Amino acid sequence: MNDMVKNLLIWGVIAVLLIAVFNHFGSMSATGPQVDYTTFNSDITNGKLKEVRINGREIVAKTKSDDNYTTYIPYIDDQLVNDLVANRVPVYGSPDDKPGLFSTILISWFPILLLIGFWLFIMRQMQGGGKGGPMAVGKSKAKMLTPDQIKVSFADVAGNDEAKQEVVEVVDFLRDPSKYQKLGGRIPKGILMVGPPGTGKTLLAKAIAGEAHVPFFTISGSDFVEMFVGVGASRVRDMFEQARKHAPCIIFIDEIDAVGRKRGAGFAGGHDEREQTLNQMLVEMDGFEPNSGIIIIAATNRVDVLDPALLRPGRFDRQVNVSLPDMKGREQILAVHIRKVPLASDVNINVLARGTPGYSGADLANLVNEAALFAARRNKRVVSMNDFEEAKDKINMGTERRSLTMTPEQLISTAYHEAGHAIIGCLMPEHDPIHKVTIIPRGRALGVTFFLPEGDRVSESKLKLEGDIATIYGGRIAEGLIYGEENISTGASSDIKVATQYARAMVTQWGFSERLGPLFYESEESGLGKTRDISDETARIVDEEVRAIITRNYERAKTTLSDNIDILHAMKDALMKYETIDATQVADLMARRPVQPPAGWTDKDEKAVNEQPVSGSNVKTDDSGDVAPDDNQQS
Repeated sequence: MNDMVKNLLIWGVIAVLLIAVFNHFGSMSATGPQVDYTTFNSDITNGKLKEVRINGREIVAKTKSDDNYTTYIPYIDDQLVNDLVANRVPVYGSPDDKPGLFSTILISWFPILLLIGFWLFIMRQMQGGGKGGPMAVGKSKAKMLTPDQIKVSFADVAGNDEAKQEVVEVVDFLRDPSKYQKLGGRIPKGILMVGPPGTGKTLLAKAIAGEAHVPFFTISGSDFVEMFVGVGASRVRDMFEQARKHAPCIIFIDEIDAVGRKRGAGFAGGHDEREQTLNQMLVEMDGFEPNSGIIIIAATNRVDVLDPALLRPGRFDRQVNVSLPDMKGREQILAVHIRKVPLASDVNINVLARGTPGYSGADLANLVNEAALFAARRNKRVVSMNDFEEAKDKINMGTERRSLTMTPEQLISTAYHEAGHAIIGCLMPEHDPIHKVTIIPRGRALGVTFFLPEGDRVSESKLKLEGDIATIYGGRIAEGLIYGEENISTGASSDIKVATQYARAMVTQWGFSERLGPLFYESEESGLGKTRDISDETARIVDEEVRAIITRNYERAKTTLSDNIDILHAMKDALMKYETIDATQVADLMARRPVQPPAGWTDKDEKAVNEQPVSGSNVKTDDSGDVAPDDNQQS
């Protein structure tokens, strides 16, 4: 409301100024040029005037030719009116009004007041537009949320059971502090939440305030620092002063690394404003003045850059690691996000959790939202598993490239390539189960073979790693068996890179080489790049061992695929017909059974395929004709 009144007053002043300027110039244009009084008298005598208007000593004359001019009476001429009347010239007069006191003050002081108001406006903008005028520059920008405004509880936080357990006693203390105080215990003054972006640090802080039913102050670390030295420290003092008035309460500082970086680490010795702000925060958290009932929660994903004084006991006593969720945690998070989403009966949350390793809570929320958008785009009433699969593929690899085409030969080559990955993966020991195979291009990949782990893996065996290397080369080997070694495409470039990285890590980091033993041979990073900390002879042995691992598994995969060449042809035909086949269809192919159509396959689809058995309308190359590298994704 105040902003509306301010805007109305500003526009009102502008309107008054415009009207005054318009009237001023309008009156000037009506009076015409100024002439001498002698000419005016001559025009009276010669009968050239049509009418005359007298306003004090100013005379505006209008000639019979409708020209206007202005003159002024240089002395008191009592005969002037008589002469005008004698020459039959109409005479008009106006009262000689004297401006009032208010008008005089307004005219005299208005420009000065206008400049003062403009200066105050500029100062307000420079100081961040805080409430209370220019003197509010040192006031805290923290927003206080009352218990009624916080609707988040621990039920809305899933996938971080350990982190929740760390903060449960904080809620218990805020509800019943005497329970701890009578035993001489004290709650941690500060809790630092550390974790990757999107893992729910801010959500967990809101849940603490929602469960404890106490006021919640929230502010970003960047809101403290300003261009004027000392402003940030003043805002810290004001924030803690407000918090003491509402104790017990919670102060949440998001992205605290913006103000809590190590002192003296900046250019030319540091940053005075930021360091003064940090010093004031250190004093307020643990200084001479007690802050009973105030709990500070901060979040960051850059704990390594924080000042050690900020992390010592008495300030941030406890660090809560909010990490990426495991498979069980992802399943719990998905259950929270799909509560308001109408689901089809085929949606399997466990499969979605298995297929999203490395996803944060924010990523999973985005997955559910993308799936809902896919369903709405198709005018569905419920969200199906197919919508979730398409949403996951879009997030991982990009949108389908349906607008591109490629020749039938290239399409068939892609189908053989992906079938090679799938067959070797199904036959290797300890390999993750297959999820689906597709030749629909996404991003830079013309086709993808998906494998889903049955659970979270914290370590890998040598047998599993060698099976992965053999599977990665399955696509390249399939192309060689069908088209000959001289016709292998560049589609396996990323496969070769990944397989080589696996083999080198097995030799240099994981101790899976009999010749080199369980020693660490990886070169270390330095400021100038990688430093070579192994001898030339050892480096030669490393290269030989890496080549041996690659060659051994390449030949193993080639033998396996040669023995199952009939399955390779059958899977190629299935991919050419359906474009995407799932684990059930792959199992039929591996058992040499007829492939069942996918869910949702209709007679219309069957007829379209029979009419055009090999179509290049769905996939294509770029203008150069090069095939994009394949992505063998093991989710």
